[in-house]
Amino acid sequence: MKYTGPKWRLSRRLGYSILEDGRELKKRNYAPGQHGQSRRRRQSEYGQQLAEKQKLRHLYGVNERQFRRIFLLANKSKEVTGTAFIQLLESRLDNLVYRLGFANTRAGARQLVNHGHITVNGKKVDIPSYTVQVGDEIALAEKSRNLKVVTEALEAMHSTKPFVEVDVEKKSGKYIRLPERSEVAEGIEESQIIEFYNRLL
Repeated sequence: MKYTGPKWRLSRRLGYSILEDGRELKKRNYAPGQHGQSRRRRQSEYGQQLAEKQKLRHLYGVNERQFRRIFLLANKSKEVTGTAFIQLLESRLDNLVYRLGFANTRAGARQLVNHGHITVNGKKVDIPSYTVQVGDEIALAEKSRNLKVVTEALEAMHSTKPFVEVDVEKKSGKYIRLPERSEVAEGIEESQIIEFYNRLL
């Protein structure tokens, strides 16, 4: 089941910024609730693996079934499993709409895709989990280029990741290469996630 509650509360519970800028943890870097500051119990090995999985899953806003399916694809890849896993997550259309600055959050990007505002290589795609290929062009549909929410997101954007390029005027962009591991999902120990799923395979 996908978490639909407040992202700030979830970030505090995980001890990890799923909005990627750390603002959720600046004032209260402990779990929510009456006893949040006293919940510092040492985690078991399994607990640590589960926590890393939850951090990465919530970072990309993916439900458990999709997350496991992506892991299985990565596990069959010729690449290092952890790197392939994160590259597959980064290649999702909703994530790249977010990376291009068309939305302030992945949830906002997912909504743009769901509502038919996004095209890939000139064709409308309304499936957030669609896998974008390197070289594909992502753009706002012609009827959607003046959306206030997109304009505001682009105005607030400070920078993009080096594996995408964006044309703010045309409201389009391109996925120019696969991300390097050091460029994304900072603070995630993917080896723990691999061990978690290896227990189940």
